Amino acid sequence: MRASGLTKHFGKLVAVNHVDLEVPARHVYGFLGPNGSGKSTTIRMLCGLLTPTEGEIEVLGLRIPAQADALRSHIGYMTQKFSLFEDLTVRENLEFLAAIQGVPRAKTKGRIDELVEQYHFGDLQTQLAGTMSGGQKQRLGLACAVIHEPELLFLDEPTSAVDPESRRDFWEKLFELADIGTTLLVSTHLMDEAERCHRLAILDRGTLVADGTPDELMAKLQGRTFLVDTADPRRAQHVLVDVPGVLGVAQVGNTLRVLTADDSGEATRRMDKALAGAGQKGDVTPAPPNLEDVFVAATRNGDAKDGGRERAA
Repeated sequence: MRASGLTKHFGKLVAVNHVDLEVPARHVYGFLGPNGSGKSTTIRMLCGLLTPTEGEIEVLGLRIPAQADALRSHIGYMTQKFSLFEDLTVRENLEFLAAIQGVPRAKTKGRIDELVEQYHFGDLQTQLAGTMSGGQKQRLGLACAVIHEPELLFLDEPTSAVDPESRRDFWEKLFELADIGTTLLVSTHLMDEAERCHRLAILDRGTLVADGTPDELMAKLQGRTFLVDTADPRRAQHVLVDVPGVLGVAQVGNTLRVLTADDSGEATRRMDKALAGAGQKGDVTPAPPNLEDVFVAATRNGDAKDGGRERAA
């Protein structure tokens, strides 16, 4: 899947701004970004639900949106909100989606039996979907999204309303799909989910601000992340946020995590000087970067360039 110069305007609002993407086959490709960064809008354009203002899209060899009708039988789509029929049972939902997606009748029973086993619905087949837990609903949503065995699966913040254990189980299912050849594009604003992706794009205010594997993106910040141990982290945080070159200061327990704009030794010296000048004792030591640092670095740079543009979905 490829997109070039992908742009979407809603009136004067630029929701997606000249985004270039290439999603490798059989990968879990993540879209990370704050709410309103353009993730959902981009996904809707890629699957043919929304017409771009500018740009070119090719998905599974088809030109989108011109050939969107031909694409629909080859893709699955799952949103963050449970959108199946709550007054139907688990099996009835699967049967209905099989009919909608054109699964041949001769294959429907076998395909549903296969999904019931894979997604652990053996004792729940006759339960109404509306009475299920959040995690169970998400599994059912995923099973329905893949009932026609799509080559490409779009998931728009699919686990935002479920508990951590259910999210972990859900992601195991996503990797199983990738193992059998499915390409997955997953939007999220959760760092632990982003870390699971084979490759990751970060969107901010509709602009692609970073793209690479999680390890590649973190490696670019080497030497720019520090831990500060101090007896009064709240007071020290107020001091450090005003130090030139400091992009972010976050408290983690009794320690401060600091991200700087560059990897020069001047950053450490400026922090030491600022703490001493405020009467604060602090031990500043280098720390390996994490994905949250990557996110802050990418989006803070955007803040510096564009302080107030309205966000889109």
